Amino acid sequence: MPAADPSKIRNVAVIGHRGTGKTSLTEAILFSSGAINRQGTVEQGTTVADHEDDEKKRQMSISASLCHLSWRERNINLLDTPGDPSFHADTIAALRVVEGAIVAVNAAVGVEVQHERLWKQCEDNGVSRLIFVNMMDRERADFTAAVEQLQESFGQGAVAAQVPIGAEDKFEGLVDLLSMKAYRYDGGKATVGEIPADMADMVEEYREKLMDAVSENDDAVMEKYLEGEEISNEELFSALKAGVASGSVFPIGAGCATRLVGVDLLLDLVVDAIPSPMKHGAVKARDAAGEEIELECRADGLLAAMIFKTLADPFSGRINVMRVFSGELSSDSNVYNPATKTKEHIGKLLRLQGKDNSNVDILGPGDIGAVAKLKATNTGDSLCGESNPITFPPMQFPNPVMSFAVEPKSKGDEEKIGTSLKRLQEEDPTLVVKRDPQTNELIVSGISQVHVEVVVERMKQRFGVEVELKPPRVPYLETIRRKAQAQGKYKKQTGGRGQYGDAWLEIEPLPSGEGFEFVDKVVGGVIPRGFIPAVEKGVIEAMKEGELAGSPLVDMRVTVYDGSHHPVDSSEMAFKIAASMGLKKAVSAAGPVILEPIMTVQVTVPEENVGDVIGDMNSRRGKVLGMEPKGKMNQVNAEVPLAEMLSYAPDLRSMTGGRGDYTMEFLRYEEVPAHLAQKIVDQMQAQKEDK
Repeated sequence: MPAADPSKIRNVAVIGHRGTGKTSLTEAILFSSGAINRQGTVEQGTTVADHEDDEKKRQMSISASLCHLSWRERNINLLDTPGDPSFHADTIAALRVVEGAIVAVNAAVGVEVQHERLWKQCEDNGVSRLIFVNMMDRERADFTAAVEQLQESFGQGAVAAQVPIGAEDKFEGLVDLLSMKAYRYDGGKATVGEIPADMADMVEEYREKLMDAVSENDDAVMEKYLEGEEISNEELFSALKAGVASGSVFPIGAGCATRLVGVDLLLDLVVDAIPSPMKHGAVKARDAAGEEIELECRADGLLAAMIFKTLADPFSGRINVMRVFSGELSSDSNVYNPATKTKEHIGKLLRLQGKDNSNVDILGPGDIGAVAKLKATNTGDSLCGESNPITFPPMQFPNPVMSFAVEPKSKGDEEKIGTSLKRLQEEDPTLVVKRDPQTNELIVSGISQVHVEVVVERMKQRFGVEVELKPPRVPYLETIRRKAQAQGKYKKQTGGRGQYGDAWLEIEPLPSGEGFEFVDKVVGGVIPRGFIPAVEKGVIEAMKEGELAGSPLVDMRVTVYDGSHHPVDSSEMAFKIAASMGLKKAVSAAGPVILEPIMTVQVTVPEENVGDVIGDMNSRRGKVLGMEPKGKMNQVNAEVPLAEMLSYAPDLRSMTGGRGDYTMEFLRYEEVPAHLAQKIVDQMQAQKEDK
């Protein structure tokens, strides 16, 4: 079977805030087009898109799901994306590979914070947008208010292409402002008729606004419009398509996905207004020399496909989902991955329908599909010809801000934990896993607590590994305030050869960040030269665990200046133990203190929440450095101890109604206030006793 004609492909992502009915809309589109023979529901967990167990349990999309359908002889690749910001990475990736997006809006709620973020992503990626005001049958559904909010947030280009007939429990259909026909629905089937007489004035008002917005994209239409001449539907559609493609017009449709109202009109808009990959224009990439090139959507062009999602299947292994931008990709062919410098063999190409798939022989330019069992290919990588390596600009994903320590529920599962987390990292680029070198804890970091909890659930469901999440230990350090001296003497006699080591040490603080310095000032051979390295080793080992909280000691100079030895009983081991004993005594006398990590924090929030955020920062022992505007938001800059930020993500979400965001990076270490230091010491002591 030949590749699909790129002029007849539409690649579309369904995006929106959580709770706008994106998955129900995807299901309705698939059913209305005949791609599936029954309409599942989110509540029953029977939808094509939300097929993971955790998605059914939480009744929300966690991963982007690829589906396909046909409408009016067009092949539509549809990506249902998560609306929760915890899983925003999949939405970011989806918007890199589509020409159009359907922005779902709850008719009873209107524009929400995630809409604003996703709109910006669409703008950055040159994605054309249609808007679907969903749930028109809900209580308090208000189409007029939703349109006003959309225009306030996104400009006058957001313009109604349809208006509803009735609302709430009286919602029965739509007037299409393009064809000027009324569509009344019964059981998902539309009856086309004349516009109700009592709606004539409202329809005329909305039609004028649509003509205003659309005519600006076509000079001939604009001239006719200004002169009051009749504009044909063909001319109107042509001007509308130009406006949608240029990102100046965003047609607003309406309906109810669960009742299949307005879904057919939405699909018509997708076909008529969203540009095909061929019409969308060239895509920017880089060649082997790092020079920018433009890839035309041509079958005879250089092969260039981008992996935008990876699925970790416990049975099939990795499945890489890709968009072909140029050239043709065939099954049973060989390709090259420039990122890993690896040759890959394409076995079977797949067409995904949620969790199900079917084989295809070829993916042409503009098409989206998948391939299983590639050796070393991950999200963001490209596949191309070895003689013409091509790479794409990297995807910018949000940084993880919520961390937990992971411990196995069953002994011996440590290796299985590592394997399962590695597999999950392959499909989730925002998941970070690392071993803390100081605390030796396995730390899992994600976008939110929900994000990390979902990771834990998937470890259990897919790989049979159960773990417990614990707040990670803050990586405290310890240092000293003043000079001190102490003797470390180790003497052991058990019959036969004994053990003897004797070393005098002087310790003194170094400036912050200087680390550790060892000085040998022994004279006269009181400690033989061969044992000095053993003294240094003993000091270094003892510095791994301080006297107060058991944290590593830093920023100090240790000088060995005297001691004694025994000609028979002295050994490296004896001097190592003696040095360790001497250091501990000296530290106790040198005014030890605990150091805590200080983070630089940037919090982006709406203006009305700035006061709450600053007050909260002060309560966390933070130092607010200033504030700067960021578009419609404000950024609060602060320095805050890490210990006070471990639960910040849910607290910020609560403070700002989910509209706040923050980033955090390590800055420096500072001394913990005395009253808090004692609490840390007591806590560490209690943990030791529990063990």
